[in-house]
Amino acid sequence: MENSICTIEQLKNFIDLSPKEEKKLKQITNKHPMCVTPYYLSLIDWDDPDDPIRKMAIPSLNELNLQGSYDTSGEAENTKMSGLQHKYHETALILATNKCATYCRHCFRKRLVGLQTKEIIERLEDAAEYIKQHEHVNNVLVSGGDPLVLENGIIEQILSILSDIPQIKFIRFGSRAPVTFPSRFEDDELLSILSRYSRPDRRIYVVTQFNHSNEITKQSIKAVDNLIKSGVIVNNQAVLLKGVNDNPMTLANLLNSLVSIGVNPYYIFQCRPVKRVKHNFQVPLCKGIEIIEKAKEHCNGHSKRFKYIMSHITGKIEILGIFDDEIYFKYHQAKNRKNLGKIFKRPVDESAGWLDDFKSTSVRVLDAAPYLL
Repeated sequence: MENSICTIEQLKNFIDLSPKEEKKLKQITNKHPMCVTPYYLSLIDWDDPDDPIRKMAIPSLNELNLQGSYDTSGEAENTKMSGLQHKYHETALILATNKCATYCRHCFRKRLVGLQTKEIIERLEDAAEYIKQHEHVNNVLVSGGDPLVLENGIIEQILSILSDIPQIKFIRFGSRAPVTFPSRFEDDELLSILSRYSRPDRRIYVVTQFNHSNEITKQSIKAVDNLIKSGVIVNNQAVLLKGVNDNPMTLANLLNSLVSIGVNPYYIFQCRPVKRVKHNFQVPLCKGIEIIEKAKEHCNGHSKRFKYIMSHITGKIEILGIFDDEIYFKYHQAKNRKNLGKIFKRPVDESAGWLDDFKSTSVRVLDAAPYLL
C-alpha cells in the first residue's frame, strides 16, 4: 500500500493530460482523494479508454458533476453514536475506518473515505454496550472504508469484543480488499485470526465487491480461497455501473465466474445517486431491469440467486420488474418494519434511476401482487 498511486503527478506516468485536465483532476482529488494499489493498477489496459477498472479506480472529469447527495441512504439519521449506525432491526453497522486500499470512484461514502471525518468509531466498547442493550440485534456489519486494511491487532480486537456478545450470531466485514489488494490475504497472522473467530456455530463473513470479471485473477482467486480455507464465507455485492458492467453478457460472465471460485452472488445494487457518482455511473432503472433479466438468461441457478436492490433511505428495496408499464418493487429490508415484504409499484419512467425520481410520490401497496421475477 505504501507504493500506491495517490497523486496526479504519479498518474501522468500512465496517461497524457493537458494542463487544463491536470488542473481539474487535482481539484477533484483534493476533494475526493485518489489511491490505487500497484496490483489493481496493473489490471488496467491503458490503451483502452473504456477499460472498466480504469473507470472504477482513476478520477475523471465526470466527477465535476454535482447531481445527487452525499448521503442517499439516510446514514446520518441512523447514527446512534460516532461510528455506529442502526437502521435495520437486527443489524448494527460499525464504521471502523475511513481508509481503503483503493478509493473507488463510485464509492457511496465519498463524503468520508480518505478524508478527515468524525463518523468513524471512537470507542468500540461503547458500540458493544449499545448492541447489548438492544437484544434484537443479532449481527454486526463492520465497514468503513475497508476494515480489513486495518492492522491485525485492531481486527482481532474488533472480533474479540463483538464475539463476547452472546446475542451476535454472525459478523460481517465489508471489504473490497480481496479485489483490489489480494496479497492482504497471504498474511498468515490475519488468516489465523479470522479462522479462530469463524466458528461452526458463528461464522465470519466477508462481503466483497467484484464488479467485472477482469477483477477475477489468479491473485484474487487465491485471496478468496485463503478466506474459505480459514472458515470465512465470502459473498459478493456488485454495483450496476454504467460503462463497467451494464451489459448482460458482461454481468453474466461475472456472476458465473464468481460461483466458480466460491463467491456467492448476494446483491446487485442500483448505483446510488451520490454527488460526483450519479452522472458518471448510474444506469436508469428500466435499463437496469432489462440488463439484469437478460443476464439471468445466461446464468445457472446459483449465479442468479442475487437480488437487484436499491438501498433507499426507507430501506433495501428489491427491484422486481416491469409489468403493464409499471415497475414493481418490494421492501426486502425496511427502516419501518411495517413495510417489510410490502410490494408497490410506480409508472414506468425511462429516465428514473432512483425511487425519488418518479413523478408519482405515493407508494401504492399491493396486498397480493404477483412476485414478478
